[in-house]
Amino acid sequence: MADSAKPVSRREGRKEAAVAADETQAVQLGELSDLLGYVLKRAQLKVFEDFLHCVAPLQLTPAQFSVLLLLDANPGRNQTEIANTLGILRPNFVSLLDSLESRDLCTRVRSANDRRSHILMLTEKGHAVLARAKKLVVSKHEARLNELLGPDGREALLAMLTKIAEEF
Repeated sequence: MADSAKPVSRREGRKEAAVAADETQAVQLGELSDLLGYVLKRAQLKVFEDFLHCVAPLQLTPAQFSVLLLLDANPGRNQTEIANTLGILRPNFVSLLDSLESRDLCTRVRSANDRRSHILMLTEKGHAVLARAKKLVVSKHEARLNELLGPDGREALLAMLTKIAEEF
């Protein structure tokens, strides 16, 4: 069978080579690299990627892990309090809870004081999964961050991020 491809002219060949060369060079960030919001978001994406890798056997997202931690530290709190503490919108939080509940990691119980409200509790399985997750997060994820930043850098970064979160 004959090749029906059209021959490439020299000019077209040079143009294709220039495009290929441009694609191998990194895109210049320009002013983006000086914008705190952009750099914070890039760092967050990398941190979340590492977190997901570390807890992959448990299939937990950072948000799910945060909910489990808060439920462990605050048993019997209602879902509005937990969602507000984490800054998660109600519809997103309900979906997140549905996912945790379907895995038998937490349970919702109607509040005796307010029948419209649900009290959240970790199940036995939830406590066990959280214990495993905490070990993985501390021994792998946080250890990598601590190694990267050093103790002083870690404390300084925590202080700066806390200041932004509380005062901005």
